Amino acid sequence: MRDKSEEFAAASCEVVGISFDTPEDNSEFRTKQEFPFTLLSDEDKSIGATYHAVRDPDDNYANFPKRISYLIDPEGTIQKAYEVSDPAGHAAAVLADLAAFQR
Repeated sequence: MRDKSEEFAAASCEVVGISFDTPEDNSEFRTKQEFPFTLLSDEDKSIGATYHAVRDPDDNYANFPKRISYLIDPEGTIQKAYEVSDPAGHAAAVLADLAAFQR
């Protein structure tokens, strides 16, 4: 998403990331990764629960959210959900869907 941030901006699309980390950890991570978008903290996992990103308690990665992205239209309706299995190709797939929805 970072590497295609200019394309998202050109498509009038705002990218926001959310993790279970603290705001301080997110700030450090955002700076280190040079993310041009906002990272929000969901320490109590309430947003993660709403968006089905919380893993089962017995999962080895239970403290980390699932990698899920949502394409949300200007009215707040989820147009598409993505379980991200290919981080390298994910942004291109979202941009293609965004272009289709904008037509």
